[in-house]
Amino acid sequence: MIDVGALSKGMYIKYDGEIYRVVDVNKHFRARGSGLIRTKLKNLSTGLIREVNFNSGEKVEEAEVTFRKATYIYNDGEMYYFMDNETFEQYGIPAHEIEDEKNYLVENTEVDLIMHDGKPIGIQLPTSVVLEVVETEPGFKGDTVSGGGKPAVLETGLKITVPFFVEVGQKVRVDTRTGEYIERA
Repeated sequence: MIDVGALSKGMYIKYDGEIYRVVDVNKHFRARGSGLIRTKLKNLSTGLIREVNFNSGEKVEEAEVTFRKATYIYNDGEMYYFMDNETFEQYGIPAHEIEDEKNYLVENTEVDLIMHDGKPIGIQLPTSVVLEVVETEPGFKGDTVSGGGKPAVLETGLKITVPFFVEVGQKVRVDTRTGEYIERA
């Protein structure tokens, strides 16, 4: 059991007999020290997000999850398939369970499968990935490195802002936590 004050984004908890991923946590403190912890929890079996308010001092059960190294293989539109790097077993995860992560997945991307009771319930991405720019405006002479940026579409469909010197066909490193450009790769 963990205190609700220790909840953070990305944790897995058991609540009402089901497993939820913490999507968002806000802590509000009222007069006389009592606090209210507002959370958004995503049900891993249904994909629905619900808002739950806890009083400070309440406890919730942390879900027991394990992580396994895996490689992203392909998707068929409805399922994303991953291969365990040790056992070479393949696992399919429905697209609705990895809505945010799929913008960073290209073939052969190394990820951590999040497992519960021997079944995959999600993935954890590396902190950065290398993606190719497929659409952006051309750079013009006089554009500087330090001044602003331009929109770009990457090979997975992700839209980010890149510096003016980045061209179509170049590979860029993107932070998977924030979705921001880091550097040219």
